[in-house]
Amino acid sequence: MPDQQSDQQSDQHSHRPSGTPRALRLGVAGPVGTGKSSILATLCRELAGELAMAVVTNDIYTDEDARFLRSAGVLPTERIRAVETGACPHTAIRDDVSANLDAVEDLEEAFGPLDLVLVESGGDNLTATFSPALADAQLFCIDVAGGGDVARKGGPGITGADLLIVNKTDLAPHVEVDVDAMVADARSARDGLPVLALSRKDPASIAELADWVRSLLARHRAGTHVPTDPGPMAPHSHSHDS
Repeated sequence: MPDQQSDQQSDQHSHRPSGTPRALRLGVAGPVGTGKSSILATLCRELAGELAMAVVTNDIYTDEDARFLRSAGVLPTERIRAVETGACPHTAIRDDVSANLDAVEDLEEAFGPLDLVLVESGGDNLTATFSPALADAQLFCIDVAGGGDVARKGGPGITGADLLIVNKTDLAPHVEVDVDAMVADARSARDGLPVLALSRKDPASIAELADWVRSLLARHRAGTHVPTDPGPMAPHSHSHDS
């Protein structure tokens, strides 16, 4: 019974001190195809042996991201919940977060105490930000295949997220992108906030991401991390709006 065994291992290895705050809720946002689900899978592989974790995914009409994570075996399947937003992904992470909050709180009630809950937004554009009512911190993901100029274009997700990930750096030679220049543009846009160049094929960058999450969790437990709002999303419309 692998799921039960994994649950026992997570509980045994969790170093969450008694009386500490509820689980850290980390939002993961970014455009479609930038690798958000892959980042969640990577974090689960790196941290599930030491932290008690759960995941909430968001898709408009499917639970495909949740099924991807379950099939990858990165967590017991019951610790991965799917929210089908049925509308603009912005709505479920910013305007009306009730469905996501319900999913997070259900997971904490069922499997708590948890150390970390990852909440993945549905894929959207550069304006996506999480409400502080849902996420204690948020990382935003762009990728080199989207073009080297993406970081310069800004937007609340790029400029204000707690961490900006420039993902899929191993693809840079194939899409003729200068990763160093892209990261420099990102740092310039973020006024000192951290930027991480990441590749699932680069163990050093994966270790850096895991260490960032550990540090964030330590600050959350100590009460020194203050959730910040990257700012309201830019006005936008969708073809299905009436």
